[in-house]
Amino acid sequence: MKLSRELAAKISRDAFISLFIYALPVVLLLVYVHNGHTGIVQPTVPKAITGLHIHWIEAIFSNLTSWGLPAIMLLVGVAEFALGLYDKKWTKNERILDIVCFAGSRIAVRPAVVYFTLKLLPLLLPGLKNAFAWIPFWWAFFIIAIFDDLTQYWYHRLHHQVPFLWRFHRTHHSAPYMGMAMASRQNIIYTIFFSQIYLTAALTYLGLGYAALFVTGIKALITTAAHSSIAWDKPFYTYKPLRPLAWVLERLISTPATHQAHHADTTDDGVGYYKGNFGNMFFLWDIIFGTGIITRRYPTSFGTKHYKQEEWYVQFAWPLFKSKKPGSELSAQGPVVAEDKQPETAVLQPRENVPAALSA
Repeated sequence: MKLSRELAAKISRDAFISLFIYALPVVLLLVYVHNGHTGIVQPTVPKAITGLHIHWIEAIFSNLTSWGLPAIMLLVGVAEFALGLYDKKWTKNERILDIVCFAGSRIAVRPAVVYFTLKLLPLLLPGLKNAFAWIPFWWAFFIIAIFDDLTQYWYHRLHHQVPFLWRFHRTHHSAPYMGMAMASRQNIIYTIFFSQIYLTAALTYLGLGYAALFVTGIKALITTAAHSSIAWDKPFYTYKPLRPLAWVLERLISTPATHQAHHADTTDDGVGYYKGNFGNMFFLWDIIFGTGIITRRYPTSFGTKHYKQEEWYVQFAWPLFKSKKPGSELSAQGPVVAEDKQPETAVLQPRENVPAALSA
């Protein structure tokens, strides 16, 4: 199964545009340095932060990216369950899969990837440790936020639009419910090759550790909140005084409304849009590349229509294990992409056909 010519051209064009986006903060930094800021050793952390006791703030973000975020996810997950938002669909197989993915990603894979990357970089890039430590904090924050999230956008998008990659990401979309558990529900291969992790580790090695810490913490909060089944963004659409802020918010970052649309099991209802809304922290990439849809509504069903409740260990470690479910995408003789969901044939909606709420 190959990419359509139209989709291949779209990916190539958007990738070319992305090169300019990657270059933009670096070019702006060089202009900043050229215009009278050379020869000055810039502090890694801005005075605005040091004035608020940097050690306390650093401790908050350090703990957030270690045990803090899992604690938040656990508390919100309990709240979702108590409110009945999993709708009795959290079966034993689903519970085990969610717990194993959570532990495998947060406790094992990601820390190990960062650790070994930081050990390997001195061998690959000798003499470059802290080479960019002179960059002012807010510039570093700007650069990392763009590099980190745009890279993840592409990693995510390609796993939907390239048939070969789809099954490595399928686990994230298989659950017939939406909630905090989805944030970590990934195939282990997908997690290991998560390019954004390596990029952030490399930037930390080069001296942008403080900025990386803050970006990682803020991004974790945004993406975790976007996966929640608690519609915290609904008041922004409901109350008229908040709607101007909603217009900005939903185009800048991922919200439950836009990200739940991505996890819907259909696009026929005008709300679900699994063929787009790929943004993680920033929804802005979907706006720029035309892969987004904004309806300010929430899907009523999630997952994939062809989900066969594959064994938890298969979903977690495919292709190391194969499913025994006939016709499953994860079985030995299963299709690469099931007929009712074909990421490679995703046709992006023309801007004029996007629901009116997008321009509201």
